[in-house]
Amino acid sequence: MRLASFQITHFRSINDSGLIDSSQITAILGRNDSGKSNLLRALHSLNPADGLVELSPIKDFPRHRRLEECTGETPVVFTRWLLDDSEQAALAEMLPRAAGVRHVTVSRGYATDRRAGLEGLAALSLDVSDIKGKVRKIVPAVKAAAEKVAEEAKALLEQEADTFDAAMIMSPDYIRWSAGAVKAAQALRKALAVAGGELSDKQEQMLAELEDMALAIANDAPALARAQAWVIEKLPRFVYVDEYPALPGRQNIAEYLGRQGWGQLTPAQQSFGKLCKVAGLDPQQLQGLLEKNDLATRNQLVNRAGAVVTAEIRRLWKDRPLKVRFNLDGQHLDTLVSDANDAYEVEVNLDERSRGFQWFFSFYIAFFADTQGARAQDAVLLLDEPGLHLHAHSQADLLAHFEADFGNQILYTTHSPFMVPTHRLDAVRTASLDARNGTTVSNTAQGDPRTLYPLQAALALSRMGTQAAPVAAPAPAAAPAAVAAVPAVPEPA
Repeated sequence: MRLASFQITHFRSINDSGLIDSSQITAILGRNDSGKSNLLRALHSLNPADGLVELSPIKDFPRHRRLEECTGETPVVFTRWLLDDSEQAALAEMLPRAAGVRHVTVSRGYATDRRAGLEGLAALSLDVSDIKGKVRKIVPAVKAAAEKVAEEAKALLEQEADTFDAAMIMSPDYIRWSAGAVKAAQALRKALAVAGGELSDKQEQMLAELEDMALAIANDAPALARAQAWVIEKLPRFVYVDEYPALPGRQNIAEYLGRQGWGQLTPAQQSFGKLCKVAGLDPQQLQGLLEKNDLATRNQLVNRAGAVVTAEIRRLWKDRPLKVRFNLDGQHLDTLVSDANDAYEVEVNLDERSRGFQWFFSFYIAFFADTQGARAQDAVLLLDEPGLHLHAHSQADLLAHFEADFGNQILYTTHSPFMVPTHRLDAVRTASLDARNGTTVSNTAQGDPRTLYPLQAALALSRMGTQAAPVAAPAPAAAPAAVAAVPAVPEPA
């Protein structure tokens, strides 16, 4: 399933965002405090990696509105998803009349209930004239057969024939009609068997077709419910990473285990738990080995964990090759990072690395921990101002890394020109905030000069990097006209 579009309503600064198109990489540009983060937070609530929870009316319902206006059914998130070929086939097998469905929808309100819809689902339909024609042939045939059976069975057979005739009269409520039709068809078949009456092969076939048709309609409601449950089950998880995740370079294992037992982990300790999960470390096992004074096994475990994390960091972090090592110091576990160098190796604690690397390392840990590795490919990543502390070139590398090394859909907010995908302007959205309408989003890059400034700066930088003379910045054929025509604006004071 791929996210095609989404809409946020009745959430914090957002009254109605409008329908926001989503591509493989979607950049949401906007000024500070324009509500960009609220868009991601609301979307994340649809299927968060750490479990679905109720939203808080006090905290999340727009402040300018009365609390009694908010109920569990107040809509917050609406999403539209594109199914791939295998998913379309699975859905059609589950619900035959869904054979033409290509898009599904999933939504939620303030309560935890989620609703799934099948876009373009064929309506239940029956050929009324065909049903009447078959009934007109079956009923007289049954009554003719009744004339040939014993007198005590004749009345029952004629009665069942009349009941079948009445039950097959169409009703606007197909589901209710089908239940009565199935019951009447089965009763008629049983009466024929008891009486020893016979129909011709053609008449038997018509009776079987009517029964199968009614059964298909009767089974549609549970099949539809199963299909809707399947859509929600297939929904990718959302991983939300904000700009300042807490991941300490030194952690007290005993203190972590104690607070974990009380359910009182701090944000930093929660991040440490994710790090252990990614690295394949069990804090309880490490503590147990310390109590047994089995230091050799402890060191072997953390050495292996360091090799695992190093391999992934080197695959993802292109700035320069780094090495991650975990060091045990009694109750403490240190995360150490070094620059591989032919001449020497400088190793420092994670806390002492650049803010940019700390952000990237935290992003890697949160991503893999929250998606449990094996299912990471299906997760949708929601990144709030990613790479804010990275150098300009590293921000550009980060954007290229998103596209080249992840199969995941990524939606991110930014106001950095270096995080604007100028080569695919059709993936740029702009968020604006005004007192009357709240936060709204444009799919065609519209807004005030400050909102559009990162886009204009990115286009200017792109032009400078590819052309010696200042000419109009090229726009891809797929880019919306409104994006290509954004006027140049001066840098804000």
